[in-house]
Amino acid sequence: MNQESILIDMKKRMDGAVLSLDKDLSSMRTNRAHTGLVENIIVDYQGMEMPISQLAQVSVSDGQMLIIQPWDKSISQNIARAISTSDIGMQPNVDGEIIRLTVPALTQERRNEIVKLVKKRTEEGKISVRNVRRSCIEEIKKLEKNSGLSQDESRRAQSKIQEITDENIKIIEEKSLKKENEILND
Repeated sequence: MNQESILIDMKKRMDGAVLSLDKDLSSMRTNRAHTGLVENIIVDYQGMEMPISQLAQVSVSDGQMLIIQPWDKSISQNIARAISTSDIGMQPNVDGEIIRLTVPALTQERRNEIVKLVKKRTEEGKISVRNVRRSCIEEIKKLEKNSGLSQDESRRAQSKIQEITDENIKIIEEKSLKKENEILND
């Protein structure tokens, strides 16, 4: 590997960590109903684990209710069970083939719990970005040791890696802060 390919690979991996955090944060609830609350909940379907988004149509009704319509009507109970055991803190109501999920107003205690979860996921995202940084710096040092790079080029590359890491950490912190404000102030 050369210096350029290390930097390109690092950017992809860090973008993946930020995208993963985005996905996690979108599934955390606020006071409004949104399809992201349940889309990624995993359901056992014929021995395979699949997200609800691949098994049903999820829509928002009147801002406080989610309507889940499974394409295979026989899995309504499986979807309801998966929602009940998830960490979103809501109980589904199975109405024939349709699953209704009322999004109650958040209590201050529940808001604080969700904010703690946001902070935990944020820290995991930062750790992921830092791990990518560490492995890339090790690769740059190996290149330098094997005479693939001069000391100056190595220092410049390490500086660039740190700069990109700092940018990604800042993006993660901004996303986290936005989600925390959304949870506490909605």
